[in-house]
Amino acid sequence: MERLYEFFNRKLKSTPTDFLRYKYERIKWDGRAFGIVGPRGVGKSTMILQHIKLNLNTSDTLYVSADHIYFSEHSLVDLADYFVKMGGKHLFIDEIHKYEGWSREVKQIYDSYEDLQIVISGSSILDIYKGMADLSRRFPIYEMQGLSFREYLNLFHGINAPVCSLDEILNHKAVLPDVKHPLPLFKDYLRRGYYPFGRDEEYEMELLQVINQTMEVDIPTHLQANVSLGKKLKSLLMVVAKSVPFKPVMQRLAEATGISRNDIPNYLVYMERAGMITQLRNSTGGIRGLGKVEKLYLDNTNLIYALSPEHADIGNVRETFFMNQMRVMNDVTSSSISYFEIDKKVFEIGGRKKGQKQIENAEEGYIVKDDIESGYANVIPLWAFGLNY
Repeated sequence: MERLYEFFNRKLKSTPTDFLRYKYERIKWDGRAFGIVGPRGVGKSTMILQHIKLNLNTSDTLYVSADHIYFSEHSLVDLADYFVKMGGKHLFIDEIHKYEGWSREVKQIYDSYEDLQIVISGSSILDIYKGMADLSRRFPIYEMQGLSFREYLNLFHGINAPVCSLDEILNHKAVLPDVKHPLPLFKDYLRRGYYPFGRDEEYEMELLQVINQTMEVDIPTHLQANVSLGKKLKSLLMVVAKSVPFKPVMQRLAEATGISRNDIPNYLVYMERAGMITQLRNSTGGIRGLGKVEKLYLDNTNLIYALSPEHADIGNVRETFFMNQMRVMNDVTSSSISYFEIDKKVFEIGGRKKGQKQIENAEEGYIVKDDIESGYANVIPLWAFGLNY
């Protein structure tokens, strides 16, 4: 236990509190039990430690990582039992998916210690949702994404900008009063601003490690498959990286990767849940996520430059950015006449010379232009959509 507390105090001491993620204010931190999930590297652990540092007393709080060596000889139930007997009230378990059979033990802890708050978090969204089936409705789950352009400005450059709703963006209220020229900052964000560790000197290597860990370990482990599947999934990711955006044809993907045609749709869903790709669906399904897949994208623009810099087509980058930023607060679907549709509003994406022809028959259409600093009428600068969360 001494090692666990040493680990906790060391992590807490090194945690900054000057910048809080968008999700921080959306979480009901006083809930008896909940989970926080999201792709690797988006800042979940830091956010939890910030909450502890800002609001809780370390005398009755403990943060542990489920892959700590302590758990090679002790169970989660053992830890919780000892912690409660010592007066513990708030138990945070990170990397929960790395502990085999975690959901059964978490359920037992929840049922046995009514006065204990238990919070779990992890990067393997697939495993956590699978485990949550055992926990019924006891645990609400909060999903967290990477940095918005707005958050990047704050974290990387100390520039504060307010969150803007979609309507505010479309009415030209998304402004950066302290920034004369947003485009250089925007271009930097597209390359390295989505992940909080983008400031690190070894950022590119760290991002490749995140990709490898997700594709070679997280997804195969979830599927209880062998290492060879990880290699096939990486080849599928590279095919997507070099081809996006495109409408997926399963037979062609099967021929390019050696994966069974029938398995590919499921693997694409796993890759999407793990934060590697995004699938743009049409609105025919009615309920979010049930429509037919019309296009595949990499999840965010940083992945484009990391995986296939020679194929970093500017059109692809623009579409990926729009999709990535707007999906957090909106239901984004494909459009029959343009690129995207949100709440019956149609969006055409392009450069500064993009014209109005594509959306001339739309009831409410907007031209989203890259390489412009400000908008007018129904022309909106692309960077402005990065202020949505």
